Amino acid sequence: MSKGLKRDYQIGEEIGRGRFGRVYHCVSAVSGEAFAVKSIDKRALTDPIDRECLEKEVKLTQIAASACPNHVVQVHAVHEDDDVLHIVLDLCQPSDLFDRISLHGPFPEPEAAAVFVPLMEAIAGCHRWGVAHRDVKPDNVLFDSGGRPRLSDFGSAAFFAAGAMTGIVGTPYYVAPEVVAGRDYDEKVDVWSAGVVLYLMLAGFPPFDGDSAVEIFDSVLRANLRFPMRAFRGVSSAAKDLMRRMLCKDVSKRFSAEQVLSKSRFSFCFPPRKSNEGFDGD
Repeated sequence: MSKGLKRDYQIGEEIGRGRFGRVYHCVSAVSGEAFAVKSIDKRALTDPIDRECLEKEVKLTQIAASACPNHVVQVHAVHEDDDVLHIVLDLCQPSDLFDRISLHGPFPEPEAAAVFVPLMEAIAGCHRWGVAHRDVKPDNVLFDSGGRPRLSDFGSAAFFAAGAMTGIVGTPYYVAPEVVAGRDYDEKVDVWSAGVVLYLMLAGFPPFDGDSAVEIFDSVLRANLRFPMRAFRGVSSAAKDLMRRMLCKDVSKRFSAEQVLSKSRFSFCFPPRKSNEGFDGD
Protein backbone atom coordinates (compact mmCIF):
# COMPACT_ATOMS: atom_id res chain seq x y z
CA MET A 1 0.00 0.00 0.00
CA SER A 2 1.23 3.50 -0.78
CA LYS A 3 2.25 5.75 2.14
CA GLY A 4 -0.35 8.33 1.17
CA LEU A 5 -3.16 5.78 1.14
CA LYS A 6 -2.16 4.30 4.52
CA ARG A 7 -1.89 7.81 5.95
CA ASP A 8 -5.35 8.88 4.78
CA TYR A 9 -7.30 5.61 5.13
CA GLN A 10 -7.48 2.61 7.40
CA ILE A 11 -7.57 -0.40 5.08
CA GLY A 12 -9.89 -3.25 6.05
CA GLU A 13 -10.99 -6.59 4.64
CA GLU A 14 -11.10 -7.59 1.00
CA ILE A 15 -14.62 -7.24 -0.41
CA GLY A 16 -14.05 -8.12 -4.05
CA ARG A 17 -11.54 -8.90 -6.75
CA GLY A 18 -11.26 -8.53 -10.49
CA ARG A 19 -8.98 -9.35 -13.37
CA PHE A 20 -6.17 -6.99 -12.36
CA GLY A 21 -6.70 -6.24 -8.70
CA ARG A 22 -8.67 -6.38 -5.49
CA VAL A 23 -11.18 -4.19 -3.69
CA TYR A 24 -10.92 -3.47 0.02
CA HIS A 25 -13.11 -1.80 2.61
CA CYS A 26 -11.45 1.34 3.96
CA VAL A 27 -12.23 4.15 6.38
CA SER A 28 -11.13 7.79 6.18
CA ALA A 29 -8.68 8.66 8.94
CA VAL A 30 -10.15 12.18 9.03
CA SER A 31 -13.93 11.76 8.76
CA GLY A 32 -14.42 8.10 9.71
CA GLU A 33 -16.48 7.65 6.53
CA ALA A 34 -16.36 4.24 4.85
CA PHE A 35 -15.19 3.82 1.25
CA ALA A 36 -13.96 1.12 -1.11
CA VAL A 37 -10.43 1.13 -2.48
CA LYS A 38 -9.73 -0.60 -5.77
CA SER A 39 -6.06 -1.66 -5.83
CA ILE A 40 -4.82 -2.52 -9.31
CA ASP A 41 -1.52 -4.32 -9.88
CA LYS A 42 0.10 -2.40 -12.71
CA ARG A 43 2.54 -5.27 -13.29
CA ALA A 44 -0.38 -7.38 -14.50
CA LEU A 45 -1.14 -4.82 -17.21
CA THR A 46 1.27 -6.22 -19.79
CA ASP A 47 -0.84 -5.03 -22.72
CA PRO A 48 -0.39 -1.28 -23.45
CA ILE A 49 -4.11 -1.13 -24.32
CA ASP A 50 -4.99 -2.31 -20.81
CA ARG A 51 -2.81 0.43 -19.31
CA GLU A 52 -4.45 3.03 -21.54
CA CYS A 53 -7.93 1.80 -20.57
CA LEU A 54 -7.05 2.05 -16.88
CA GLU A 55 -5.84 5.64 -17.20
CA LYS A 56 -8.91 6.52 -19.25
CA GLU A 57 -11.26 4.83 -16.79
CA VAL A 58 -10.06 6.98 -13.89
CA LYS A 59 -10.29 10.20 -15.90
CA LEU A 60 -13.71 9.49 -17.39
CA THR A 61 -15.14 8.29 -14.07
CA GLN A 62 -14.08 11.59 -12.52
CA ILE A 63 -15.69 13.55 -15.36
CA ALA A 64 -18.89 11.49 -15.20
CA ALA A 65 -19.08 11.88 -11.43
CA SER A 66 -18.75 15.64 -11.82
CA ALA A 67 -21.53 15.61 -14.41
CA CYS A 68 -23.91 13.60 -12.22
CA PRO A 69 -22.57 13.32 -8.66
CA ASN A 70 -25.70 11.72 -7.20
CA HIS A 71 -25.96 8.83 -9.66
CA VAL A 72 -22.38 7.92 -10.66
CA VAL A 73 -19.88 6.12 -8.43
CA GLN A 74 -17.51 8.83 -7.17
CA VAL A 75 -13.71 8.73 -7.25
CA HIS A 76 -12.62 10.28 -3.93
CA ALA A 77 -8.87 9.88 -4.22
CA VAL A 78 -6.16 8.27 -6.33
CA HIS A 79 -2.87 7.05 -4.87
CA GLU A 80 -0.10 5.41 -6.85
CA ASP A 81 3.19 3.73 -6.12
CA ASP A 82 5.62 1.87 -8.36
CA ASP A 83 3.52 -1.28 -8.70
CA VAL A 84 -0.06 -0.49 -7.66
CA LEU A 85 -2.72 2.10 -8.47
CA HIS A 86 -5.23 2.67 -5.66
CA ILE A 87 -8.60 4.26 -6.49
CA VAL A 88 -10.81 5.26 -3.56
CA LEU A 89 -14.48 4.97 -4.51
CA ASP A 90 -17.94 5.11 -2.97
CA LEU A 91 -18.65 2.05 -0.87
CA CYS A 92 -21.56 0.23 -2.49
CA GLN A 93 -23.66 -2.72 -1.45
CA PRO A 94 -22.47 -6.22 -2.43
CA SER A 95 -25.36 -6.91 -4.83
CA ASP A 96 -25.62 -5.10 -8.16
CA LEU A 97 -28.75 -4.73 -10.27
CA PHE A 98 -28.12 -8.00 -12.11
CA ASP A 99 -27.91 -9.83 -8.79
CA ARG A 100 -31.22 -8.32 -7.67
CA ILE A 101 -33.03 -9.21 -10.89
CA SER A 102 -31.64 -12.75 -10.68
CA LEU A 103 -32.72 -13.07 -7.04
CA HIS A 104 -36.10 -11.35 -7.08
CA GLY A 105 -37.26 -11.65 -10.69
CA PRO A 106 -39.16 -8.88 -12.50
CA PHE A 107 -39.64 -5.55 -10.72
CA PRO A 108 -43.02 -3.84 -10.34
CA GLU A 109 -43.03 -0.60 -12.34
CA PRO A 110 -42.52 1.73 -9.35
CA GLU A 111 -39.46 -0.23 -8.23
CA ALA A 112 -38.11 -0.35 -11.79
CA ALA A 113 -38.59 3.43 -12.03
CA ALA A 114 -36.64 3.98 -8.81
CA VAL A 115 -33.63 2.45 -10.59
CA PHE A 116 -34.30 3.51 -14.17
CA VAL A 117 -34.76 7.26 -13.69
CA PRO A 118 -31.47 7.75 -11.77
CA LEU A 119 -29.73 5.57 -14.36
CA MET A 120 -31.00 7.81 -17.15
CA GLU A 121 -30.01 10.92 -15.18
CA ALA A 122 -26.48 9.50 -14.96
CA ILE A 123 -26.40 8.73 -18.70
CA ALA A 124 -27.83 12.13 -19.66
CA GLY A 125 -25.29 13.86 -17.40
CA CYS A 126 -22.45 11.95 -19.06
CA HIS A 127 -23.75 12.83 -22.51
CA ARG A 128 -23.93 16.53 -21.63
CA TRP A 129 -20.22 16.37 -20.86
CA GLY A 130 -19.43 14.48 -24.06
CA VAL A 131 -18.91 11.05 -22.48
CA ALA A 132 -20.54 7.82 -23.68
CA HIS A 133 -20.43 4.91 -21.23
CA ARG A 134 -20.68 2.18 -23.93
CA ASP A 135 -21.27 -0.69 -21.47
CA VAL A 136 -24.53 0.11 -19.70
CA LYS A 137 -25.82 -3.13 -18.17
CA PRO A 138 -27.27 -4.30 -14.82
CA ASP A 139 -23.85 -5.51 -13.63
CA ASN A 140 -22.64 -1.89 -13.79
CA VAL A 141 -25.52 -0.48 -11.77
CA LEU A 142 -24.50 -0.56 -8.11
CA PHE A 143 -26.35 0.61 -4.99
CA ASP A 144 -24.83 2.87 -2.36
CA SER A 145 -25.35 2.51 1.39
CA GLY A 146 -28.69 4.33 1.10
CA GLY A 147 -29.95 2.02 -1.66
CA ARG A 148 -29.55 4.65 -4.40
CA PRO A 149 -28.49 3.37 -7.85
CA ARG A 150 -25.08 4.47 -9.12
CA LEU A 151 -23.62 3.87 -12.58
CA SER A 152 -20.12 2.38 -12.43
CA ASP A 153 -17.27 0.95 -14.53
CA PHE A 154 -16.19 3.47 -17.16
CA GLY A 155 -13.50 1.20 -18.56
CA SER A 156 -15.21 1.13 -21.99
CA ALA A 157 -16.26 4.80 -21.99
CA ALA A 158 -15.18 7.28 -24.65
CA PHE A 159 -15.43 10.93 -25.59
CA PHE A 160 -17.77 11.48 -28.53
CA ALA A 161 -17.62 15.27 -28.87
CA ALA A 162 -14.91 15.02 -31.54
CA GLY A 163 -17.04 12.82 -33.81
CA ALA A 164 -18.53 9.37 -34.25
CA MET A 165 -17.21 6.42 -32.26
CA THR A 166 -16.06 3.09 -33.65
CA GLY A 167 -15.23 -0.39 -32.40
CA ILE A 168 -17.32 -3.26 -31.07
CA VAL A 169 -17.55 -2.41 -27.38
CA GLY A 170 -20.11 -3.63 -24.87
CA THR A 171 -21.85 -6.82 -23.77
CA PRO A 172 -23.86 -8.96 -26.23
CA TYR A 173 -27.34 -8.68 -24.66
CA TYR A 174 -27.09 -4.91 -24.29
CA VAL A 175 -25.08 -3.70 -27.27
CA ALA A 176 -26.83 -1.57 -29.93
CA PRO A 177 -27.32 -2.92 -33.48
CA GLU A 178 -25.19 -0.22 -35.11
CA VAL A 179 -22.25 -1.37 -32.95
CA VAL A 180 -22.79 -5.00 -33.92
CA ALA A 181 -22.99 -3.99 -37.59
CA GLY A 182 -19.56 -2.37 -37.35
CA ARG A 183 -20.81 1.09 -38.27
CA ASP A 184 -19.79 4.40 -36.74
CA TYR A 185 -22.11 5.28 -33.88
CA ASP A 186 -22.94 8.01 -31.39
CA GLU A 187 -23.93 8.30 -27.72
CA LYS A 188 -27.42 6.88 -28.38
CA VAL A 189 -25.89 3.41 -27.98
CA ASP A 190 -26.26 4.08 -24.23
CA VAL A 191 -29.98 4.73 -24.67
CA TRP A 192 -30.40 1.38 -26.43
CA SER A 193 -28.54 -0.40 -23.63
CA ALA A 194 -30.60 1.36 -20.96
CA GLY A 195 -33.75 0.29 -22.82
CA VAL A 196 -32.59 -3.33 -22.58
CA VAL A 197 -31.98 -2.84 -18.85
CA LEU A 198 -35.50 -1.47 -18.38
CA TYR A 199 -36.99 -4.37 -20.35
CA LEU A 200 -35.01 -6.85 -18.26
CA MET A 201 -36.17 -5.26 -15.01
CA LEU A 202 -39.82 -5.42 -16.06
CA ALA A 203 -39.81 -8.82 -17.77
CA GLY A 204 -37.06 -10.76 -16.02
CA PHE A 205 -35.45 -11.72 -19.36
CA PRO A 206 -33.74 -9.72 -22.16
CA PRO A 207 -35.54 -8.60 -25.32
CA PHE A 208 -32.88 -10.03 -27.64
CA ASP A 209 -31.64 -13.50 -26.76
CA GLY A 210 -29.77 -16.49 -28.09
CA ASP A 211 -27.73 -19.54 -27.08
CA SER A 212 -24.42 -17.97 -28.14
CA ALA A 213 -22.94 -14.53 -28.71
CA VAL A 214 -23.48 -14.96 -32.46
CA GLU A 215 -27.18 -15.77 -31.99
CA ILE A 216 -27.61 -12.86 -29.59
CA PHE A 217 -25.97 -10.47 -32.06
CA ASP A 218 -28.24 -11.78 -34.83
CA SER A 219 -31.25 -11.11 -32.62
CA VAL A 220 -29.99 -7.60 -31.83
CA LEU A 221 -29.49 -6.88 -35.53
CA ARG A 222 -33.07 -7.97 -36.30
CA ALA A 223 -34.29 -5.76 -33.43
CA ASN A 224 -37.65 -7.52 -33.40
CA LEU A 225 -39.01 -6.09 -30.17
CA ARG A 226 -41.88 -8.04 -28.61
CA PHE A 227 -43.82 -7.78 -25.35
CA PRO A 228 -45.08 -11.29 -24.48
CA MET A 229 -48.38 -11.13 -22.63
CA ARG A 230 -47.22 -13.53 -19.89
CA ALA A 231 -44.45 -11.10 -18.88
CA PHE A 232 -46.01 -7.73 -19.72
CA ARG A 233 -49.61 -8.18 -18.66
CA GLY A 234 -49.13 -5.76 -15.76
CA VAL A 235 -46.82 -3.32 -17.55
CA SER A 236 -48.29 0.02 -18.63
CA SER A 237 -48.64 1.01 -22.28
CA ALA A 238 -46.57 4.10 -21.51
CA ALA A 239 -43.66 1.95 -20.33
CA LYS A 240 -43.85 -0.21 -23.45
CA ASP A 241 -44.01 2.88 -25.67
CA LEU A 242 -40.90 4.28 -23.99
CA MET A 243 -39.01 1.03 -24.61
CA ARG A 244 -40.06 1.10 -28.28
CA ARG A 245 -38.55 4.58 -28.58
CA MET A 246 -35.35 3.50 -26.85
CA LEU A 247 -34.98 0.16 -28.64
CA CYS A 248 -35.46 1.70 -32.07
CA LYS A 249 -33.06 0.37 -34.70
CA ASP A 250 -33.27 3.65 -36.65
CA VAL A 251 -30.87 5.83 -34.65
CA SER A 252 -32.36 9.04 -36.06
CA LYS A 253 -35.72 8.07 -34.50
CA ARG A 254 -34.31 6.67 -31.27
CA PHE A 255 -34.80 8.90 -28.24
CA SER A 256 -31.86 10.78 -26.78
CA ALA A 257 -31.15 10.40 -23.06
CA GLU A 258 -32.77 13.79 -22.41
CA GLN A 259 -35.90 12.74 -24.32
CA VAL A 260 -36.09 9.54 -22.30
CA LEU A 261 -35.90 11.55 -19.09
CA SER A 262 -38.63 13.89 -20.25
CA LYS A 263 -40.83 10.98 -21.25
CA SER A 264 -40.22 8.97 -18.08
CA ARG A 265 -40.75 11.96 -15.81
CA PHE A 266 -43.95 13.27 -17.32
CA SER A 267 -45.62 10.52 -19.37
CA PHE A 268 -44.34 7.27 -17.93
CA CYS A 269 -47.00 5.78 -15.65
CA PHE A 270 -44.77 5.63 -12.57
CA PRO A 271 -45.83 7.17 -9.26
CA PRO A 272 -43.84 10.30 -8.26
CA ARG A 273 -40.52 9.47 -6.64
CA LYS A 274 -38.90 11.45 -3.85
CA SER A 275 -35.45 12.75 -4.77
CA ASN A 276 -33.73 10.60 -2.11
CA GLU A 277 -35.74 7.43 -2.69
CA GLY A 278 -33.99 4.35 -4.01
CA PHE A 279 -34.85 0.69 -4.45
CA ASP A 280 -33.88 -1.58 -1.60
CA GLY A 281 -34.43 -5.05 -2.98
CA ASP A 282 -32.69 -7.00 -0.22
